[in-house]
Amino acid sequence: MGLFSFVKDAGKKVFGKKEADADAILAEIKALGLEAEGVEVAMDGDKVVLGGTVTDQVTKEKIIMAAGNVEGVAAVEDTLEGNDPVFHEVKKGDTLWGISKAALGDGNRYMEIFEANKPMLSDPDKIYPGQMLIIPQG
Repeated sequence: MGLFSFVKDAGKKVFGKKEADADAILAEIKALGLEAEGVEVAMDGDKVVLGGTVTDQVTKEKIIMAAGNVEGVAAVEDTLEGNDPVFHEVKKGDTLWGISKAALGDGNRYMEIFEANKPMLSDPDKIYPGQMLIIPQG
């Protein structure tokens, strides 16, 4: 359980209005093909609050990322079951290879980061500053 910060003005545009909406966040999670049965989504200002249960740790991490990488969301409070994930905020000039070298000790493991962030990432070369990425553990 934790509180994770995101860049409010970066991320996917899923709202037709300025403020984030719990229903739109849940719809985005489901649109990405993530199992959201048992997941509760609420909003507290520009913070998404996630609760309930998930099927596994990988799904938990992806749901947090999907909710946080939406424009208008500044933070995600995670009260879902499971361990806290490890994230990396993309900085200007970052590449998955460079992130992999720093976080996993081997740049050639960049595809592990890419796979951990599917379906939020569609191409390993399409990352942007402010985006948060899951760093797989183990």
